[in-house]
Amino acid sequence: MNGETNLVTLLATMQPVLAARPYIFTTLTPDAYHALPFAPLGTFWEAEGVTVIASQEQAIASGLLFENTWACITLTVHSALTAVGFLAAITARLAQAGIPVNPVSAYYHDHLFVPWERRQEAMVILQ
Repeated sequence: MNGETNLVTLLATMQPVLAARPYIFTTLTPDAYHALPFAPLGTFWEAEGVTVIASQEQAIASGLLFENTWACITLTVHSALTAVGFLAAITARLAQAGIPVNPVSAYYHDHLFVPWERRQEAMVILQ
């Protein structure tokens, strides 16, 4: 179940897939997080609060505050958590185009959150 570590192979086989719906990032207190009526796509616990990644639809339905909407692009290659330079190479290319990116690495894949309105431009760069 080991993921790919070779940078050339990772870049050649990353196969980005764009999710159909927009996502949001917000922060909640631990109590508010535990009261959510849905399971978020992602969470990260920080000293200041719980960061939540959820669909825009879930956020609106639950009354969550958010500032921006984000597109989720999944790089479908099974990248190893120990791979060196993969996200650096990708985020550098997006940065050259002025596209901010919030990467999330999970066990099998890396997921890139880019501004919703720039999703198609990001996909062209990644392909």
